[in-house]
Amino acid sequence: MPIIQIQISAQRSATLTQSIARGVSDLTVSLLHKKAELISTVLTCVDPQDWVVGGQTLAAQGLHSFYLGIKITDETNTKAEKAQYIAAVFDLFKSLLGPLHSESYVHVEDVRATAYGYGGRTQEWRYHAAA
Repeated sequence: MPIIQIQISAQRSATLTQSIARGVSDLTVSLLHKKAELISTVLTCVDPQDWVVGGQTLAAQGLHSFYLGIKITDETNTKAEKAQYIAAVFDLFKSLLGPLHSESYVHVEDVRATAYGYGGRTQEWRYHAAA
């Protein structure tokens, strides 16, 4: 917890995957205060010829893009923390991928504790069990 799903417009590279996973994990720990050992990341690479923004491929525009979706338990982070996280993630991807299209997205999804969990237990259950 949390689960992070990432799509990038780039060719697959073990080095890039590790850099993204490490950078995103570090930001998730430092800015959203999540436990590193519970962060799961799934990365999908999309050929820039197959990513279209504004009717043109990113390859034709000479730009990259990304989408990062992260699910966190509702009421565990402030608006300011989430805004700082979104800005920092954008900067991270810009440093790793190069010039980014402004239509690159970060979606921090607040999920109710009764509707979200891992290992067969909801976050609500974990909260009460820890009390």
